[in-house]
Amino acid sequence: MTAQQTPAVAQRQRCEVWTRVMGYHRPVSAFNPGKQSEHHERLHFNEGAATAGHP
Repeated sequence: MTAQQTPAVAQRQRCEVWTRVMGYHRPVSAFNPGKQSEHHERLHFNEGAATAGHP
């Protein structure tokens, strides 16, 4: 996309992030401020890094 093709900020659609909590999925936007902060501090699992060097 070129700068001329990029939609204006007002035309963009916000991406909603969902996460699995206690066995069910919830949108992060529905979390209270403390839980949202906790979510942003989480480290995400990377399978490739976990199995590196193991046949």
